[in-house]
Amino acid sequence: QEALRQQEEERKAKHARMEAEREKVRQTIRDKYGLKKKEEKEAEEKAAMEQACEGSLTRPKKAIPRGCGDEEEDEESILDTVLKYLPGPLQDMFKK
Repeated sequence: QEALRQQEEERKAKHARMEAEREKVRQTIRDKYGLKKKEEKEAEEKAAMEQACEGSLTRPKKAIPRGCGDEEEDEESILDTVLKYLPGPLQDMFKK
């Protein structure tokens, strides 16, 4: 029991040392090529979004996909389609 616990602790310590060495290598590569950690990049993007929203009461608008939104042609064609199915007097009423 004691031996197993000690082996487990040694294994964890070994893995911690190996990960620390890997992180040193990663950091030298980041420094060499001017890269940033994923967490740092996400934090900067979040800060930029917050700064852009500062003073605004609403959240920023999301980009509207192409083909969606305020296209007059689509709205008119839908209205025309609906009017086709209405009886004659109702069509005249809506066209005015």
